[in-house]
Amino acid sequence: MYGRNAVRQVTAVLFAVASLASLPAVAGTVDWAQFRYSLGKDGVNRHEKTLGAKNVSKLVEVWAAKTKGDIYSSAAIVGGTAYVGSYDGKVYAFNASTGKALWTAATKGPIMSSPAIVKGVLYVGSLDDNVYAFDASNGAQLWSFPTGDAVRGSPAVRKGAVYIGSEDGNLYALDAKTGKQIWSAPVGGKMDASPAIAGNTVFAATLSGTLVALGSNTGNQIWQASPGGALYSTPSVYKGAVFVGSTNAREYSFNVQTGAQNWVQTTNGNLWGSQAIDKDVVYVVSGGSANYECYAFDAATGSLIWNSADIQGELGSPPTVANGVVYFGSKDDNLYALSAKTGALLWNFTTKNQVIASPVVVNGTVYLGSNDGYLYAFGLKKLSNARRSPVQRSHA
Repeated sequence: MYGRNAVRQVTAVLFAVASLASLPAVAGTVDWAQFRYSLGKDGVNRHEKTLGAKNVSKLVEVWAAKTKGDIYSSAAIVGGTAYVGSYDGKVYAFNASTGKALWTAATKGPIMSSPAIVKGVLYVGSLDDNVYAFDASNGAQLWSFPTGDAVRGSPAVRKGAVYIGSEDGNLYALDAKTGKQIWSAPVGGKMDASPAIAGNTVFAATLSGTLVALGSNTGNQIWQASPGGALYSTPSVYKGAVFVGSTNAREYSFNVQTGAQNWVQTTNGNLWGSQAIDKDVVYVVSGGSANYECYAFDAATGSLIWNSADIQGELGSPPTVANGVVYFGSKDDNLYALSAKTGALLWNFTTKNQVIASPVVVNGTVYLGSNDGYLYAFGLKKLSNARRSPVQRSHA
């Protein structure tokens, strides 16, 4: 007969295995198919080998592709195509290597949601209250599903289901093929964050300050925690814990099975963006105070490892980690790259407006959307005919 502690240990191992299983497969090139890379939403590409702390200072702009609105959406990179949503209400597809515009697809409202591409279908939310599915090859609309309010968060797609929250206070599970509702569940407040998934559990954070764990197959609540503040931050699952940041300037760690609090750490400002977690370190960026900093905490204990020198602009762009480098944007219009070990500044690039979107790092390239309306691509070698791309084929 197994004791209670043994059962908990086995369950924690299963959660860890499920999180690793959700990572995209490696086959020559790597896809970044969903917001924050994995279903556990840890914001890390552990397959990146080209860019690192020793050469990130050599990054140059490879191309910049123009949309007709601010870009809050983080890009998805799948099969050589870069996909991104724009506040002009459209999803754009660009050649990931050259920035050549391929197609656009329209919703009826601005887009802040980051697209997810699974099995040739692109899923995205819109401020017109709907969730959409488009053919990823040409932008043709496949279906839409109406929620009761704006959909700012991004979808998580797993085993034929699309999980996404709405400002109507519900988390939805939709059939990925048809868009029909599988279940919906109230989560205690408006939901702007994206859900995280590990094992058969989906985690939802709300603007009312609640963090809820639900069964992914049924929507039944497993546990609820109340960190307080507003949770714009998407939860992240890592090694038996779920992490989330709050506008009360605190980063939290909870037991993934029970919701019991493991630790809490205080920063100098609101935590608007999601955390990234790599090699047992949690990275967060702060905003909403006089000091704007990036922090590194021990994932097991919450102990401070380092905090960076002040950044000049408020930080709301969720950090991304790849091969020893932490990337994030700022309201001072810059994209920053810091050493994951020390927090030292390695590189930065100035766009023409503030940066709220989260960077994507894949196949030796950094992709970033800015409120100047451009999707940028940075690499170690500039194209001979670097372009600022016009938009091509449109699905109105």
